[in-house]
Amino acid sequence: MKKIAIIGAGISGLFIANLFKKNPNYHITIYEKNISVELEHGYGVQLSVNSIRILNEIGFRKFENNEKFTPEKINFYSNDNLNKICELDITEFNSEDCKYTTLKRSSLINFLKTDLEGLIWTGYNISKIDQQDKKVKLSFENGQVKEFDYLIISDGVFSKSKSLISKDNAKPQYNNTLAIRGTLNKSTENIDSKNISLFLGSDFHHVVYPVSPNGDLNFIAIIKYKLSTEEQKNYLLFSDNSFIKKVLEKFPSRNKIFLDDLKELKIFPVFVSENFYKLHNDNIHFIGDAFFAFPPSFAQGASQSIEGAYELFKSFENDTQSNFFKNRVNKTKMVNIRSKFNQFTFHLSNPLTIFARNIFLKRLVKNKKFLEFYLGKIYRN
Repeated sequence: MKKIAIIGAGISGLFIANLFKKNPNYHITIYEKNISVELEHGYGVQLSVNSIRILNEIGFRKFENNEKFTPEKINFYSNDNLNKICELDITEFNSEDCKYTTLKRSSLINFLKTDLEGLIWTGYNISKIDQQDKKVKLSFENGQVKEFDYLIISDGVFSKSKSLISKDNAKPQYNNTLAIRGTLNKSTENIDSKNISLFLGSDFHHVVYPVSPNGDLNFIAIIKYKLSTEEQKNYLLFSDNSFIKKVLEKFPSRNKIFLDDLKELKIFPVFVSENFYKLHNDNIHFIGDAFFAFPPSFAQGASQSIEGAYELFKSFENDTQSNFFKNRVNKTKMVNIRSKFNQFTFHLSNPLTIFARNIFLKRLVKNKKFLEFYLGKIYRN
């Protein structure tokens, strides 16, 4: 029996643990640096059909319907006047048991860790990784040392494990944007609370979508914002009331109607990967944001974490681990290009280019060939 260590109890780490748990050829242990698995109650995730199909393999069909929602369209609005530009029917990519789904991140994490009791060790902060004789030795800050046949790293965009292996040569870069997250208990006037609402504006866009049938709404805004190198490293800055007030003052005036009802507000800088880090052996692999972190403008973060974890698991089953990196890079590049392009088009500021963008949007959301190329290649795996 091969022993596998998984660093990080996020979506990708927990999901791949569920897959390996069903295979008697492997024994898994998940190491999480925090003293508990972080749930972040309220905040939402979007899962396109590529990830729902995979999640169904571990019983997601039985997931409580009162904890998830299946929107049918994405509504595009203008930030200037809150007028609707057009709508995109996302049911075109659904099948009977694989539908575009939104839910709270905490609900997804709870589902993923349900059958992993006894396999998650919390409070284990990695300090050293040694590779020798086709074995991987892990040293932790609590003084314990463990040896494994394989190591799967899934500890996020600021992966400490990745830094240890790369000797800090694979650090993420600040994307010159801040993310503003929160929850809403009710929808504002003229906003479709049963579907995804995307508001486009100058150097700013935000998204509101339901995360359950009972009216809970997720809010996330992306705003262009310059930070000095020192500010990027100052994590206390993003919970400082004066800084938060300064950021919120930059909200477009019409969008401030959301602020009064926003709960659990949190601001954080967006960091993304600049390149891919390839290891020269098949005993260690990266998945999730540790593999590559996208700009959050294509809503594929969680879906690609699940998809990448699934591809790695299948490569173990088929003994093709050497192909995993290349295959995942190809798909990741597609998603990354679309994510960057979305952010660029969402944040246009020139009135003429905005006018042209809106005309193209109205046409493209009805063009099946374009939608199959732009979305289908991603959503249908």
